[in-house]
Amino acid sequence: MLNMNQIVGKYDILFITLDTLRYDVAQQLFEQGRTPNLAKILPAKGWEKRHTPGSFTYAAHHAFFSGFLPTPITPGIHPRLFAVKFEGSSTTTENTYVFNSDNIVSGLADIGYKTVCIGGVGFFNKLTPLSMVFPNLFQESYWGRELGVTDINSTRNQFNLAQEILENPSQDKRLFLFINISAFHQPNYFYLDKNKPDKQDTIESHGAALEYVDSQLDKLWNALKKRNNPTFCILCSDHGTAYGESGYTGHRVSDERVWTVPYFEGMI
Repeated sequence: MLNMNQIVGKYDILFITLDTLRYDVAQQLFEQGRTPNLAKILPAKGWEKRHTPGSFTYAAHHAFFSGFLPTPITPGIHPRLFAVKFEGSSTTTENTYVFNSDNIVSGLADIGYKTVCIGGVGFFNKLTPLSMVFPNLFQESYWGRELGVTDINSTRNQFNLAQEILENPSQDKRLFLFINISAFHQPNYFYLDKNKPDKQDTIESHGAALEYVDSQLDKLWNALKKRNNPTFCILCSDHGTAYGESGYTGHRVSDERVWTVPYFEGMI
């Protein structure tokens, strides 16, 4: 495990949740060479297989922002990268960065980070009190319909905004940038066939959404390089989703395809 006490405060932190992306689809496309921009940062074997702490966006992100990221699938006690002070925690070690806060976002702000959220799915849309919960954790937060699930260009628009933030000359503080990618969430049928009459999402259109997201990533990688600051990245799904397997459709259910997520952490 990385010693996060040597990273927090010295590195920018980029946290991207690939909302609803399934592990099996992500790994299959990696092995087929269909996600070349993700392959630039992933290890030779591809995605790490992990279990999410929540079966839908709200539950999973509450856990994430409290320091409970997806857990390795192997049995045992797995130390965490981040934690907030909590008596009796068995997953906090000398390599864990511990915040004196009730969430890691405000904890990073307390030690001098600028915290920025680029929202995607409905729990980040700032249209209701519930969908303000996560954006309100951040010093700056952004959402518009062009960033949401119904816009076929949502990822391009999200990364254009990220590029503006990263290349802003006034942004000289350490940065915690969080992006919730909305493209995988339903509806995603239009990434395979935008004229599909039944507008039915499938596992194939789920994969097509991933290829679309990957096609936009160079813009983000290049913006990070121009910023010329060391960056620690967490890239993962919050949960998967079902397309009729075992009789399930969607998520917020106890199913292997929902609980198993792709995960990456490392320097980029």
